[in-house]
Amino acid sequence: MAEFDVKKQVLTGPGGSLKVRAEDEITRKLLMLIEGECEGLGPLQAARKFDYSKQRYFQLRAAFHEGGAAALESEKRGPKTNYRRTPEIVRQVIRHRFLDPDASSQVIAQKLNQSEWTISIRSVERVLAEYGLQKKTPQVLPARRKRARRGADQPQSGPAGRRRSAEHRTRRPSATGR
Repeated sequence: MAEFDVKKQVLTGPGGSLKVRAEDEITRKLLMLIEGECEGLGPLQAARKFDYSKQRYFQLRAAFHEGGAAALESEKRGPKTNYRRTPEIVRQVIRHRFLDPDASSQVIAQKLNQSEWTISIRSVERVLAEYGLQKKTPQVLPARRKRARRGADQPQSGPAGRRRSAEHRTRRPSATGR
C-alpha cells in the first residue's frame, strides 16, 4: 500500500519511495484521488490531507473521469478577455490622443465616458503605455542641483531679488505687552 507524505513530498510504498516536486500540482491531485478512492482513506480525509475542500475533491474526481490526469491541471485564473479595453475602445483612446496630444489620461477617459464608452482612467493609461503614447513630463531638478547650475558662489535671494534679513525670517514678532 503506497502512502504520500505531504510534508516531505514523498510517495512511499513497499518497494521504495519516490520524490514528488512541490510545484507538480497534477501529481499531488492524482495522489489525493488515489488515496481517497483506492487506498480507502475516503474523500473527506484525503481532501483534508492535501488541503482541499470536499467539494473540490469531487470536482477534481469528475474532471479526472472526463479528461484523465491532464484535466487536473489548474486553468488560468481571472478574466479571460479584455472586456473593458475592447479593440474599439483602444482605437478611440488612440484617436483622442492624436486629436489632442496634450490631453491627459483623465481628460481622455472623461471624453470617452461622455460619449457613452465605459472606461477608467487607469485603463486609458494602460492603453497609452502599451502603444507608447504617454506624454513626456518635464523633469524637476532637486534644489541642490539647481544651485549647482546657478553657481555656488551666487547669494541666495528672496522674492523680488532682494536678500531677506534675519528679522524678516522670524515667524512673528515677539509679544512684549502680554
